[in-house]
Amino acid sequence: MKKMLSVLLPVIMAFNLTACGGGNQEAGGLEGFKPALDTSQGGVVRIAGGYDNFEALEAEFDRFNEYYPNVELVYTKVDDYNNMIGTVLNGNDAPDIYVNYSWMYGRDPYKASIDHAEDLSDPSLGLDLDCVRSNIILNTEDGSLPMVPVFSNTYGMLVNTSLFEKEGLSVPTTYRELIDVCNAFREKGYENPIMGFSQKETTSIFTLTIYPFFCETVANDEEAVDKLNSLDASAGGYIRPSLEQITRFMSDACVNLDACNDIENNYDAVILRFFEGDVPMMTCSGDTVSGTKKRESRSEAFIANPFTYAFVPVPMSDEGAVFLDMSNLQFSVNKNSASLDMANEFMRFLITSQELNLMAQNKGLMSPTKDLSFNGMYAAFGDVPESRILSPEVIGLTDDAVIQFRQAVYRVGTGEISIDEAVAGYGSFEQ
Repeated sequence: MKKMLSVLLPVIMAFNLTACGGGNQEAGGLEGFKPALDTSQGGVVRIAGGYDNFEALEAEFDRFNEYYPNVELVYTKVDDYNNMIGTVLNGNDAPDIYVNYSWMYGRDPYKASIDHAEDLSDPSLGLDLDCVRSNIILNTEDGSLPMVPVFSNTYGMLVNTSLFEKEGLSVPTTYRELIDVCNAFREKGYENPIMGFSQKETTSIFTLTIYPFFCETVANDEEAVDKLNSLDASAGGYIRPSLEQITRFMSDACVNLDACNDIENNYDAVILRFFEGDVPMMTCSGDTVSGTKKRESRSEAFIANPFTYAFVPVPMSDEGAVFLDMSNLQFSVNKNSASLDMANEFMRFLITSQELNLMAQNKGLMSPTKDLSFNGMYAAFGDVPESRILSPEVIGLTDDAVIQFRQAVYRVGTGEISIDEAVAGYGSFEQ
């Protein structure tokens, strides 16, 4: 960890990240944070999550220890996290801080993850929540805040910027430009200008490209959202424009489904296929992007012919792309923690632009902060106009509605059913 710290500190200086609260750097300290407790205080703060390893968080432990050298911070992986976190929280060795997800809110199987959470909106805690993009903060019925985002996520496509530069083409920002670019690459001998995972409905090329478009069609229609969430059969009409557009996209872009079906998963296999260097655009999620850097050394093709790449939104309309802004991973504080004061102090340290950006950069995920320009991989999303930034949290779509939509789009995209059949079947699709 000390070696990692020595590597990370120059990175911090290079990016000149600024904490939300500002402040001057003090001798032996870090910019923007001032301890609120006795710095000689000891103790243990335990954090639980589902990652096999969490080096980015452990690097933050080292940085926090510059202020509180006697505090031990420990990360523990919980197997089958989503199903087991409630049991863990109700046990004798409950963590002080734990990973939480917006989709758990309001769902009975995950009630414990909300019930044990401290209200992080309490002003006395001193968390500067203005650092975080407001549209990804969980909206609750009572106005409390049981969790705060530490990473965010979105859908888009990896772009081989070296290929674009070589062929004299520009990264598309509208649907017409996307189709023109696909045609131009094809004319230059590229068999598959755009690819993506297509074997399953979750994070398939169909969902990743059209879900942001769908959200835009219902974002300001409260009646549509209510009917979609209640799985009302008549709500099928609201998904028709998206089904028609994904059908048009598959045809216009000449996506080769057989080639896409050769990709075994939407993580490792997608990345390694993209690193072959002959695919200009590869649809994926931000989660997938987080694994690219580590896999550069695993790709013989990339080692032999390295190239530059970035993650950009997929423009599915002539008005431009939609930045579908979603929380990825969130932290909650166990209100019954025996180390509650120090757990809150660590959260106060972590929830700043400086630390959240640094941790996201280290993990390879999108930061939840308001400034995305610091990371070139995600910078294109920071250029999307505010009017075209949407969040399921704000729209109010439930997980049940998203599952129905995803199933309908996948079945239409693969040719299993027609658009009319998908519209009529809304609310009846099984996961």
